[in-house]
Amino acid sequence: MGRITSLDVAEKAGVSRSAVSRVFTPGASVSKDTAAKVRRAAGELGYRPNVLARSLNTGQSRIIGLVVAYLENQFYPEAIEKLSKSLQERGYHVLVFMASNDSESTQTVIEELLDYQVDGIIAASVGLGNDLTQRCAAAGIPVLLFNRRQEGARFSSVTSDNAGGGRQLAEFLLAGGHQRIGHIAGWEGASTQVDRESGFVGALRAAGTDLVAREAGNYHYAQAQAAARAMFDVDAPPDAVFVANDHMAFAVMDVLRFELGIDVPNDVSVVGFDDVPLSAWPTYDLTTVRQRANAMVAHTVDILLERIAAPQTAAHHASIDAPLIIRGSARLPEGQTP
Repeated sequence: MGRITSLDVAEKAGVSRSAVSRVFTPGASVSKDTAAKVRRAAGELGYRPNVLARSLNTGQSRIIGLVVAYLENQFYPEAIEKLSKSLQERGYHVLVFMASNDSESTQTVIEELLDYQVDGIIAASVGLGNDLTQRCAAAGIPVLLFNRRQEGARFSSVTSDNAGGGRQLAEFLLAGGHQRIGHIAGWEGASTQVDRESGFVGALRAAGTDLVAREAGNYHYAQAQAAARAMFDVDAPPDAVFVANDHMAFAVMDVLRFELGIDVPNDVSVVGFDDVPLSAWPTYDLTTVRQRANAMVAHTVDILLERIAAPQTAAHHASIDAPLIIRGSARLPEGQTP
């Protein structure tokens, strides 16, 4: 038996070939009665539309390229799942590529995505250089930065209010009476790190104090462990530490409790950023700032699809409010309950 075509389906359903095309085109207008007849005929014949052929005809692949630097941080698998589902509901599919934070790796990945003729690109936790900016612009492919921003970039971006979240954490620790506060930073090249630390340190200085210790964990578990050992295996360690994301905060808490014998929160308070599901587990019970993944994803999909539909639309930058979630890993201000 030869390949079943849309013409075969049209003849069996008693409709035009264009009606069959509309039934299998996301967002196309077609009556419920026609759609039911076409899908019934397609099922009986075993017909599946040729998505690749349609993309050649329409000039749209209905594919969004997603570039991610790493999946260790539990925030990203959750966000990718939400992005995929939301885009599928809008008739798009996601093609995921992994890249590191170095420019050569990112350039290779973006070039591969351009070869796939994706309709748009979401860069999560990676930055893009000027050459890649020009390449994507020349190809007419809109790019959106997710959980990252770049100064002066023509790309749209969606982030949490990272500076505001850092400020809330500092004010919370100060209200709890902490006097020796440290910070374990993420990757220095990330806007998320820069903004979170800026908000945190700015609030400390406004209150007349500053960091007493600083290390970098680069958003990796093992490096965060090493940072915790260096910061706390000293004569006068901090009495509180802000860790730049929850993934590293778990590493820090494990070192403090199980290697150094330091009680959290009685000896030292630990706070993080992201509010991944593991943060609420009794093992960590982490006080943290919540990145509202649902809101971030909704803005990402709306902005990117608007740019695809209207390429001349100006870049849009969304900053989503990030609430403080108080749990048991940090000493509470007097009179306050979780």
